[in-house]
Amino acid sequence: MEQMKVILEDQEIPRQWYNIQADLPTPLRPPLHPATGKPVGPDDLAPIFPMNIIEQEVSRERWLDIPEDVLAKYLLWRPSPLRRARNFEKCLDAPVRIYYKDEGVSPAGSHKPNAAIPMAYYNKVFGTKRMATETGAGQWGSALGMACQMFGLQCRVYMVKVSYNQKPYRRMLMNAWGAECLSSPSDQTATGRKILSDDPDSPGSLGIAISEAIEDAVTHPNTKYGLGSVLNHVLVYQSIIGLEAEKQMAKIGEYPDVVLGCAGGGSNFAGISLPFVRDKIHGKKVSVVAAEPTSCPSLTRGPFAYDFGDIAQTTPLLAMHTLGHDFVPAPIHAGGLRYHGMAPIVSHLLVEGLIEARSYDQVETFDAGVKWARSEGFLPAPETNHVIAAVVQEAARAREEGKEKVILFNWSGHGLIDLSSYDSYLSGQLTPYELPEAEIERALRTIQRFPKP
Repeated sequence: MEQMKVILEDQEIPRQWYNIQADLPTPLRPPLHPATGKPVGPDDLAPIFPMNIIEQEVSRERWLDIPEDVLAKYLLWRPSPLRRARNFEKCLDAPVRIYYKDEGVSPAGSHKPNAAIPMAYYNKVFGTKRMATETGAGQWGSALGMACQMFGLQCRVYMVKVSYNQKPYRRMLMNAWGAECLSSPSDQTATGRKILSDDPDSPGSLGIAISEAIEDAVTHPNTKYGLGSVLNHVLVYQSIIGLEAEKQMAKIGEYPDVVLGCAGGGSNFAGISLPFVRDKIHGKKVSVVAAEPTSCPSLTRGPFAYDFGDIAQTTPLLAMHTLGHDFVPAPIHAGGLRYHGMAPIVSHLLVEGLIEARSYDQVETFDAGVKWARSEGFLPAPETNHVIAAVVQEAARAREEGKEKVILFNWSGHGLIDLSSYDSYLSGQLTPYELPEAEIERALRTIQRFPKP
């Protein structure tokens, strides 16, 4: 019988998260205070984050202990399975062995609870009573809603309008876990009201929703903000994906030639890849690939620059690949990848040549996702379809080169409540979309006055 999956026992779950900052050949550029142009300190972040999370954000320690209360919640679905995609291999007819971490087994159906659980835990310990956040496709919002419920916190989610309308079941999931979900831009914040005044039909963006959530956090008592991607501590929490994968691959005597993940803000991609990037830094031969949409190509077409993380310019200036903080992406169905910037750690790795990035249009990603569903059975989230398109490309290269390859990627979530997007694809309503160069040039004019990294 052919082995189809590798399972870790509960007691084999990693007990520490990994922080790649300890192994970087050159340090990250610091976030800057927009008023002074100087690096921000912990006190600058205190109005929006609890200090115990700020300490992790600025930590350079290689390993951070996972609290027992967090491990107890992780064990509801972790360690997640490492699966072998033997049927997809046959479909592709290439000399590849394809393994994937199945993060769709979490209660929220994606990798997002890996960060939501510790975030809610640390806020509870700090004394926070209420959290505000944003969400694109709804995966982060539903994950944080669930986590807040587990630790007795209130939760309000600002959901990007286009996804709020496209994905009503995500909103219902948040409500079922006790979270309040609002369409963003909303009339609940000054930022939202201004944008609605200028453009009542704005489809929203993650940059807008982040501004609303931060404004909410600083204007309500006992409230803190939680971000589902981009920041260092989020990527640290997500490292548990790659750490488990390392153990599982070792159990069957395999090591990947290529590690891949889809990338919007960077949390899922970093989660699977950072432990392998560490190996690469220390001499191991492995390729690491981020797959992003052609409609929001921050890594492949955006410059490495200092920019704000939100449209209202309330965050510090972050050194990252960016399309400009006021960039509003086209309303593609992969809402979780519609963010103008990329995590500073992921951006830094691209600058250092430790990873590469590729972009794919939504039609080729859904084509890959449907091939996957018709061979492996599981229906991927629209975001996950981007990395599957990259896997198809890797397999084709292996076939052309006549070289065997071991491929590992992160199956970041299922698409069982994203069916309207599949309906649009199957009925021929989706079209390839590539961001016009003029739009990038326009958006980048907004960052010309900022410091250069």
